[in-house]
Amino acid sequence: MSGAQPFVSQLEEQVQRLARLPDWYRGNRVLAWVCILIAVNQLGFGNIVPVVPLYAKSFGVSQFLIGLTVAVYGLARFVANMPAGRVSDLLGRNWAIAIGGIITAGGNVICGFSGTYSIFLAGRFIGGLGAAMILTGTQIILTDISTPENRGRVIALYMTVFMFAVGIAPLPGGWMAQHFGLQVPFFVYAILGAGVTLVAVTRIPETRASGPIDARTSSTPRPQFGGQILELLRQPPFLLVSIASFSTFFARTGGVFTIVPDRADGTMGLSASQIGLGLSAISIVSLAVAYPSGIVIDKFGRKAVIVSAIFSGAVAMVFFAGSGNFMEYVVSCLVWGVSVGLAGAAPTAYAADVAPPGMNAAAMGTFRTLSDSGYVFGPFLLGAIAGFTGTGSALIFTAAMLLVIGTGFAIVAPEPLSRARQLSTAEEPVSD
Repeated sequence: MSGAQPFVSQLEEQVQRLARLPDWYRGNRVLAWVCILIAVNQLGFGNIVPVVPLYAKSFGVSQFLIGLTVAVYGLARFVANMPAGRVSDLLGRNWAIAIGGIITAGGNVICGFSGTYSIFLAGRFIGGLGAAMILTGTQIILTDISTPENRGRVIALYMTVFMFAVGIAPLPGGWMAQHFGLQVPFFVYAILGAGVTLVAVTRIPETRASGPIDARTSSTPRPQFGGQILELLRQPPFLLVSIASFSTFFARTGGVFTIVPDRADGTMGLSASQIGLGLSAISIVSLAVAYPSGIVIDKFGRKAVIVSAIFSGAVAMVFFAGSGNFMEYVVSCLVWGVSVGLAGAAPTAYAADVAPPGMNAAAMGTFRTLSDSGYVFGPFLLGAIAGFTGTGSALIFTAAMLLVIGTGFAIVAPEPLSRARQLSTAEEPVSD
């Protein structure tokens, strides 16, 4: 009987947690619906991940053009992030997300009905525009409703849901493509995009005035949106964290998504299933690390977690470059999964912390634009390096870049949470 006691205690603890969920929901209604919304969206995105290259290949195009269908999605996000922030300020955060859901649905309908490669590419670009509206809009809301004291956990919960949905959705997406055709996952994503619009309009309230410090209470008039962007770009901490985030996006899309599968196939001689198993391990590890990292971010600060994410990413790139068999490849994937999990919430929380009051939309739009530039440049630059000097050299180059940027950030960047705590302490009333 005593052996069963720990199990019974754990079961009772889980039941108590479930019983507290209604109270948590009442106090975190907006956060709950934002997480539901992003889960719906990312289920759609993950649904088409295994299908995009196969669908492009069905048009009989070259490997470069197949890769372009991935890069053009990132290019669309890069182009639309700042306009998404502007729309969030003009029409409201929920309407920016709702518009993004409509655009997402339209882009995927075009992909599903495309009869030529050029139409498919256009649909992918339109889908990327919608994704930028949704991702930027939801992150602006998280900035609006959080404070420096809880921002890490708020964003980490969002990222945990985000990663889980992206990680699990390729399974049904691949199954649907195999049994019903390559077009079907795109139509499913279109339906889910419409669902995003429905949730945004009916369940997400306007949060522009929800922040702890509203721009309307400031004695300094807020500049126009373009002026806000210029003010943000003049702030060294904001630029530093944007460069740090750029480096992780660069390594992810250029190194892990582009170079690593090619090296695993050509140099290590791994099968497609072995390559996929390693990539799945990345999702599992990053999912496990994401929320605990948010707790660490709020307790000890953003900077240490960001530096750890960049340095562990550099170690993973070196491991990938030196891997010669399946087990070494899996170890490299596990290390990279830690980096992805650590990088989930900390950079966004840092960017939100250093943004001036009332500039959440401009800050998130600009931050995501600078970050997503790594999504665009990584595959092209590392692909060129690999073409001239080999995949190993491209990965070592990525590791060196991460080390330089991580070291610079560790030396120069301030810790914004320390300043926020000092301000909070200074504002506390003095007791008699």
